[in-house]
Amino acid sequence: MKKAAIYARVSTPDQHIETQLYLLRELAARRGFEVVHEYTDVGISGSKARRGGLDALLADAHRRKFSIVLVAAFDRVARSVKHFLTVVDELNDSGIEFVSARENIDTSGAMGRMFVTIIGCIAELERSLIIERIKAGMRRRRLEGLPMGRAPLAIDREGLVRDRRSGMSLTQVSKKYGVSRASVVRFAREAMKGESAQVAGLQPVMTQSPAECVA
Repeated sequence: MKKAAIYARVSTPDQHIETQLYLLRELAARRGFEVVHEYTDVGISGSKARRGGLDALLADAHRRKFSIVLVAAFDRVARSVKHFLTVVDELNDSGIEFVSARENIDTSGAMGRMFVTIIGCIAELERSLIIERIKAGMRRRRLEGLPMGRAPLAIDREGLVRDRRSGMSLTQVSKKYGVSRASVVRFAREAMKGESAQVAGLQPVMTQSPAECVA
């Protein structure tokens, strides 16, 4: 009997994860799999790559604690094609089969492997098209003489530096002006350098020696 692991996820705590678990337990029973562990993530978005339950599943997959992973649907594993393929590739590298109930996909079969391959090709094509659109946009802006890169932030730098020097913490200043803590440090340093240069410029330049001045 093949050993199987179940993975289930819900985005909010008020959703019932037992619905997925019941479905997957039935699927395992019909196919004659022994469920050795159930991994769950409750109240966690599928857009998050790092999840306690999913991380534990992948770690145990590397240890060969099971040979099959059962999920209710693709989107329970990941919201993006890139992340989904990363997870499936990790499982394949460990010799673990992947079964999705809703899509009726089983990577142990030729059709399942072909489907995952097609998804990977589509994702790669999508990435290439995005990169090409970005490059085309940059070429157009360059030909039109438009500025490249991000637009400068409209920040009251004087107020930011003043608040920082008055004793406000980095976190307080960053929240007030909507910038990162690193930006607060950078603006404060730039202001200090500017003041130092201004003071240096105001100092008189001595063109004669003290003896010549006395004479």
